[in-house]
Amino acid sequence: MKIKLIFTVLIPMALLFGVIGWIFANGAGVEKEPAAPIEVLNIERIIVTKLGFELKVSNTGPETLTIAQVMVDDSVWNFSVSPGATLERFDKATVKINYPWVQGDPHVIKLITENAIITEGEVAAATLTPQANFNNFLNYGLIGFYVGIVPIGLGLLWFPFMKRFRRKTINAILALTVGLLLFLFVGTLADGFEIGAEAPSVLQGNMVVIIGASLTFLLLIGFDQYQIKKKESKGYTPFAMSLLMATGIGLHNFGEGLAIGSSFGLGEAALGTFLIIGFTLHNITEGIGIAAPLLKTKPRIRDFLLLGTIAGGPAILGTWFGGFIFSPIMGALFLGIGAGAILQVIYVITKMLIEDHRTHKEQSVSWLNLSGFTIGLLIMYFTAFFVKF
Repeated sequence: MKIKLIFTVLIPMALLFGVIGWIFANGAGVEKEPAAPIEVLNIERIIVTKLGFELKVSNTGPETLTIAQVMVDDSVWNFSVSPGATLERFDKATVKINYPWVQGDPHVIKLITENAIITEGEVAAATLTPQANFNNFLNYGLIGFYVGIVPIGLGLLWFPFMKRFRRKTINAILALTVGLLLFLFVGTLADGFEIGAEAPSVLQGNMVVIIGASLTFLLLIGFDQYQIKKKESKGYTPFAMSLLMATGIGLHNFGEGLAIGSSFGLGEAALGTFLIIGFTLHNITEGIGIAAPLLKTKPRIRDFLLLGTIAGGPAILGTWFGGFIFSPIMGALFLGIGAGAILQVIYVITKMLIEDHRTHKEQSVSWLNLSGFTIGLLIMYFTAFFVKF
């Protein structure tokens, strides 16, 4: 019986691989035309120095390539490549170009390989790239503190006022929180896809976002169910709920820090300043959402300090990461993880609201909750005007 079972598995598999092998060998009977040379030279980062430009490049194509020529603003220019101009697949190199760039002017750099494949990079407004020294490290940290921790703390200060509300009003605030988080979830995914598109195509940045979000959501849900079964409890405590929400928002704020840090790192100071103001106003509402699950409890001051640090602190890390060591594929992964964490918080809060209404024999979706949810979406939508342009 076992032998028959093995053959019923092996024979179809052998036939399948045989068909696939035949297709690869014969091209399914379709005549092949000579293929154009496939080379993918990816410019990961352009650093502006006092002497000119330094380009961090990598070969993400299937073939070996050699950098033969460099053009800056349509003029052929001398260059050097370390460790060498010939790059095997997935090799990295640094291209140094001594060029008298002009402060604030745009410059276009073209790398040309031996097979005449052109890769283009642009410096939108030339200015010295911030170096990883103590002063810049401190300045970027202060920007992240101002964007992340300060507005979250201001939002948490609404707690004494919200404490006066009744159960139905508290549920409406939780519904408002779901609206805030849903907007953040969609925005985090969109930002992840945007950053993922900047990564080499072979790394499939958009799929990294989806994989990160899906696995994070499923892992958190699985951990949640394991904890409930282990403790035989009904779910999270109010503080645990706020802690979970602060973690999800913190991962989102890491992405905001990435955007700010990379803007300054690429010399786009005006955009970076604009983002600082926009994100600060945008993040005040997040503190209100974090405080909402605690309205039926008596939290301590240190609880709010912990929640504010977890929710706002990642903005500091994101600013450092974006300003000094930004990588599109890593940014896509972190934003995917943040999106998954936010989605799990939405699931938990929505489930809690539905169970509370069922306990009190009320409709699962009341007009008050729907109004709170809608207001949450609208608040995030209109404050996003200070960020998007």
